[in-house]
Amino acid sequence: MKKLSRNQTRLHRKRRIRAKISGTADVPRLAVFRSLRNITIQVINDASGKTVASANLAEIKATNTIEGAMALGKLIAEKCKDAKIETIVFDRAGYQYHGKIKAVADGAREAGLKF
Repeated sequence: MKKLSRNQTRLHRKRRIRAKISGTADVPRLAVFRSLRNITIQVINDASGKTVASANLAEIKATNTIEGAMALGKLIAEKCKDAKIETIVFDRAGYQYHGKIKAVADGAREAGLKF
């Protein structure tokens, strides 16, 4: 049997998570994508297939660290407040809820978003 790569096992986890959660107009989904150089987050209304708000590290000129991820979470919370969104569903996309992914969530919570 062939061994799956790290990214393939993450994508399996992602599919399993996405089968259970989806965003609506009232409670959109906060999707996180992490690469080696950047973190991108989107607030998505899955019912209409539209992205309500998005942010990445280049937008705030932050580095790819835990502090940068925390600042990114605060930025997306501010954008959600402008769009009159208070509650979201967090989609970690198969990543471990640890480090930068947790920092994004903590920053968003700190700025007033409810999960």
